Amino acid sequence: MKHMLMTAAAALLVMSSLAEARDLRLSHVRPQGAAVDVEVRAFADALREASGGAVGVEVFPASALGDYTTVQERISVGAIDMAVQPAATAQDRRMQISSFPYLADTWDDARRVYGPGGIVRDTVAELYLRQDITMLAAYPVYFGGTALNVQHPAPGSTEANGIKVRVPPIRSFQVTAEALGFIPSPIPFSEAFTAVQTGVVDGVIGGGAEGYYASFRDVTKMYIPVNSHFEIWYMIISNESLAGLDDAGRAALMAEAERFEALRWDAAEADQAAFEQRLADLGAVIAEISDEELAAMSAHVRATVWPAVLEDIGVEWGQAILDQVSQN
Repeated sequence: MKHMLMTAAAALLVMSSLAEARDLRLSHVRPQGAAVDVEVRAFADALREASGGAVGVEVFPASALGDYTTVQERISVGAIDMAVQPAATAQDRRMQISSFPYLADTWDDARRVYGPGGIVRDTVAELYLRQDITMLAAYPVYFGGTALNVQHPAPGSTEANGIKVRVPPIRSFQVTAEALGFIPSPIPFSEAFTAVQTGVVDGVIGGGAEGYYASFRDVTKMYIPVNSHFEIWYMIISNESLAGLDDAGRAALMAEAERFEALRWDAAEADQAAFEQRLADLGAVIAEISDEELAAMSAHVRATVWPAVLEDIGVEWGQAILDQVSQN
């Protein structure tokens, strides 16, 4: 009888443990097997082990739960738990500060601005909190460039070139494309490949080598590394989902998210070069842009684009952040 009671008690403990275990649904924007997919799945395995199996992560690649704007809105209300993706601006235009053009020129600049303790990182975290979302980590991806299905005759120039490019429906990208000489055409990402393939546009801007290899490699004949913006994504979680974890699960999540980010900062720069080479291996021309041309592009965009974007996000608020970037 005593043995039966002990067996029953053990079973109840197991059932209680299983009941408390939590699988968080995590969305990301790249296809299965892409770098972020591999790294997110490694994070999920590490979190499950660190939490003793109490916290698991179910990964949904390729925007299976909706595009990143929709996913951010659903995380805000607790309908989706987590994501690794760009900051969406539909709910708050000030999130454009995350993709401000030419805010960083080098990888050291990027880590200072977007890494732990960076002014943009801290600012974006505050904006997420206003949407009932907690930022767990930043995920550096690449410096932005332009992928074209045509050859640009003067890729280092900012003069008008008559080339039409798809841009994300975000003002900072639209005015940056204009400043670099292109004709911008806001098109949803889901329609962008077909738009390039059918000649509606001649290429895309707003991404970088990794993104273009993942989604546009079959229609990319030239890649221009103009460093137009620094692509930074964020690992975010619904405040409701975070509150649903016990203290040990929450601590394990925070620790593994910190490790996830640290590993990414170590890998991101090499990944960018590797994906540029992959595009070249497929036959794309990688345009050579001199340091002088990059400096001229940066100065031109800062002079012409920054004021326009500041008008969109709030001049006083945005300028205070830009001032801190330049001072540090």
